Amino acid sequence: MTNSGGACQRVRLLRKAIIRKVLKMMINIVRFEKSVADSILSYALSAYPKEGILLLRGKVMKGDILVDEVLIPPLATHGRGFSGFPSIMLPMDLSVMGVSHSHPSGVLKPSIHDLNHFYGRIMVIAAYPFQSYSDIGVFNSNGDRITHEIIPDHPQLNDDFAY
Repeated sequence: MTNSGGACQRVRLLRKAIIRKVLKMMINIVRFEKSVADSILSYALSAYPKEGILLLRGKVMKGDILVDEVLIPPLATHGRGFSGFPSIMLPMDLSVMGVSHSHPSGVLKPSIHDLNHFYGRIMVIAAYPFQSYSDIGVFNSNGDRITHEIIPDHPQLNDDFAY
């Protein structure tokens, strides 16, 4: 005779654990410091008519992402209709939230190629004409749009230097 009540209880607990994990991975909102959003747009404009690509650094707290820094990836390649970098060249850095790249075509949604090469938690696309914050879109790995907002820059605290 089997203990079906105990097995059902374990299945219920496992389901609850999976649901908690999935909810933990969901992103509610992405906040960009103003200087980061400005950097994304200006980098995209400077790369035009080629695509530009940047790494996005930040923090996650309870499903909210704050992006407070951009980095140019090592050995980045920029071309007409593509951009990329060898991810093997990146150090293990959990503060990298994702990648931003530009769409000189003006299309503000990810392509199949973009989704197949998703890196991190979020994908940011800056679309031509790169003139306003409405030219920025944020997406998850399924290509669904994520709500985002631009916030004032926070002062950087740097304890490396004595004043």
